[in-house]
Amino acid sequence: MPAIRAQKEVETVPNIQLNHSHHQATPFRCRLCFLSDDVDSPVNVGSFFRIADALGVEKIYLAGSSCVPPNPKIKKASRSTDKYVAYSHSDDVRALVTQLKADGYKIVCLEITSISTSIEDFNASPGEKICLVLGSEDKGVSQQLLDMSDATIHIPMLGTNSSMNVASACAIATYQITRMLCHE
Repeated sequence: MPAIRAQKEVETVPNIQLNHSHHQATPFRCRLCFLSDDVDSPVNVGSFFRIADALGVEKIYLAGSSCVPPNPKIKKASRSTDKYVAYSHSDDVRALVTQLKADGYKIVCLEITSISTSIEDFNASPGEKICLVLGSEDKGVSQQLLDMSDATIHIPMLGTNSSMNVASACAIATYQITRMLCHE
């Protein structure tokens, strides 16, 4: 006859959705920045701010025709995180990338190319400084920036479309990169 086990009383904790008042912000920032080149959609730029705030990105560099705060559509899409994430604008993207490289940043373009590496195979070391380059919806990352980059990564697509919205791709790549830089 099998032994009868006494059932332990399990303390149950209710699964209650939390709201903004439960969140405690931290000053932590990863050694990751974004370079938005010619991203002229304020909704996408606003999404970059929201992603940067959520995942601890240190700064956003807006270059070329990228939308710049203050902009009501950026503010709405960012949920006002454009007030908290450091950013600057540059008309000369080549000079900006040259300066980032001199400051020790590895320039990583998020673009599918003939030699891009799957983000699954990309490696970064804790403490490494990375600048993630994001291009426009229409044209992607410019050839000039691809030529200046240290690496080009892409997100493998399983469906019929070969790409996704730049803000969605940015979120996926940022999550993956910050796990390598800041959490291991």
